[in-house]
Amino acid sequence: MERRRFLSLAAATGAAGAVGMTAAGCDSGPGSDEVTLKLVAADYGDSGENSSEKYWKDLAASFTEKHPGVRVDVAVHSWSEVDRKVAEMVKAGEAPDLAQIGAYADYAAEGKLYKANELLSIPVQADFLTGLAEAGEVRRVQYGLPFVSSTRLLFYNKDLFAKAGLDPDDPPQSWKALKAAARKLKDAGVKYPYGLPLGREEAPAETLIWMLGGGGGYTDTVGNYTINSAANIDTFAWIRDNLVKPGLTGGKPGRIDRQTLFDAFSEGDVGMLNGHPTLMQQADRGKISYGTGRIPGKGGPSEATLGVADWMMAFKQNGHRLECRKFLDYVYREKNHYAFADRYDLMPVTTSATERMRGDRRHKELWRFLDQLPDAEFYPAGKVSWAGTSADIKKNIGKAVEPGGDPAAVLGAIQRSAESEERSE
Repeated sequence: MERRRFLSLAAATGAAGAVGMTAAGCDSGPGSDEVTLKLVAADYGDSGENSSEKYWKDLAASFTEKHPGVRVDVAVHSWSEVDRKVAEMVKAGEAPDLAQIGAYADYAAEGKLYKANELLSIPVQADFLTGLAEAGEVRRVQYGLPFVSSTRLLFYNKDLFAKAGLDPDDPPQSWKALKAAARKLKDAGVKYPYGLPLGREEAPAETLIWMLGGGGGYTDTVGNYTINSAANIDTFAWIRDNLVKPGLTGGKPGRIDRQTLFDAFSEGDVGMLNGHPTLMQQADRGKISYGTGRIPGKGGPSEATLGVADWMMAFKQNGHRLECRKFLDYVYREKNHYAFADRYDLMPVTTSATERMRGDRRHKELWRFLDQLPDAEFYPAGKVSWAGTSADIKKNIGKAVEPGGDPAAVLGAIQRSAESEERSE
């Protein structure tokens, strides 16, 4: 399967330190310094109190103080809605100037986006972690700017484990052990023994976690889709027969979103689930005694790790390249980028901010997630068909694990649609 690997931070640091030039070229036109940029961004918060809207509005205000005449109008939407909102705006001929969402390749293939080297000064562009910068490429040209990243671990409630007669210091490491633990948790009255979010918000990530654990994935080593591989079909048949049919997921996975389960975990209603670093904050606020472990795989800990990168991009439609460039250089300054990662316990995408987090003992719990980045496998975001394929997975993957579901049929339909879209592009 195709794997994006990070080069060493030392190499990236050297690259960043070796260059001090700025990118050449500019747009011109009357009133170019008196514009309002439209930014659509995803919400990383779990409540109104810590919504990403506050971060962006504060950042936009401080930016305008330094660049009078360039304002930034911010609209923040939940992850279950933001990609669709941007797609609707683009289709209606009203593309935002900037979007911070989950996929970029389809817009790049249609010629709608500026290239990274048109948007960033060279020192800022060189500061990106190399593997993430490469993951933002379409046909070897970078259009997607990584924004934040994360990996996944298994989270489990230690108190619920003890209540169910399980060792609170020994999380399951295989599917068999996961099933056995979920059974005991259910017998102990836990609402969600294993939280399986295959609803629209988290479906592509949870899907890939399970595929990797079963020896599969979205693509092969040369980038061809393998969604309906035998390994993937077997994986979803196992989930259907061993977790969903026995009632160990606490509901219909295709209707359950990530945030619903994160909220339930912080309220003590979830025994186990796969989570990213932000869940630590929420669990701490809920005073949950939790532990983390490697993601269980078919015969032991999963050999491959899910990595997720979210993307920033700039649309050409309004011709505001210079203004976008000024703002993006401001966004990716170490202070500003680190502030966002620090706020949500996510992993930075630049060398400078990553090194700062490595040296910050307040984030010691995050280091375990950072350690997984070199072996992380990311979505095939550089495929122009990925946005449509991701939407298809969000809509349909839950059907594969319903008690009467047919994984081969569901995965086969997603595979055919993905291949068809890829060929058309």
